Amino acid sequence: MATCTFIPLLLRQTTAKVRGSSFMSGAFTQVFTFGPTFRAENSQSRRHLAEFYMVEAEMSFTESLQDIIQVMEDIFKTVTSIVLSKCPQDVELFHKSVSPAQKGRLEQMLKNKFITISYTEAVDILKRAPQTFIFQPKWGSDLQTEHEKYLVKHCGEVPVFVVNYPYDLKPFYMRDNEDGPQHTVAAVDLLVPGIGELCGGSLREERLHFLQPRLERLGLADAYQWYLDLRQFGSAPHGGFGMGFERYLQCILGVDNIKDVIPFPRFPHSCLL
Repeated sequence: MATCTFIPLLLRQTTAKVRGSSFMSGAFTQVFTFGPTFRAENSQSRRHLAEFYMVEAEMSFTESLQDIIQVMEDIFKTVTSIVLSKCPQDVELFHKSVSPAQKGRLEQMLKNKFITISYTEAVDILKRAPQTFIFQPKWGSDLQTEHEKYLVKHCGEVPVFVVNYPYDLKPFYMRDNEDGPQHTVAAVDLLVPGIGELCGGSLREERLHFLQPRLERLGLADAYQWYLDLRQFGSAPHGGFGMGFERYLQCILGVDNIKDVIPFPRFPHSCLL
């Protein structure tokens, strides 16, 4: 399902979302995909791979970011409960041998309601933090891993939804909140203990008169003319999210390095068969 297309503006791993489930939801209302996704950025970290697997969900007829948030929380808790009940010995092996404290953290995540804060609130929390960050938090800049982990810790080691990110920080397909003076989009990231970002999603911009000028400013109108046509000839309010499967495994098993939860990790300068 996922494709790897290089266009003038690198949009991280957005190509699969734009090409697949977004327009399929117009026909089937609720769509999910699971398959390989490719990342064009040169990331050398414990959280990133050049090729990884992603669960993507897309839902039509939703105009509320809260709908997306609820599905994200439900899928995490439901799938994790099933894994714990169906594969207790496998999970216990990791919790005993790799990360002894992970069992308690996981129980805490399943028991408690996830917390929601705005991006603006997140930046304010980070600015008041007693610790010094390598990347100084400021409004309009992306949250770094150190920021994400601090926010989860600040909120009591419970997963945190961060919503309403700056307009210029997110991809073109995320819905404009039409707010001000701090211009934001209806986007959400789910941050979890020990990992940071696990899921990312948004309401999608279904309004042609908002979408077309933005693509033109980015120089992408020709490349995404087919995407504009979907809006011009009929669309519905919709939204969705993606969850990295390997990061999910890290989260429930307590594995520190993402390269240890996939048989053949592919990352920049390493593409082993």
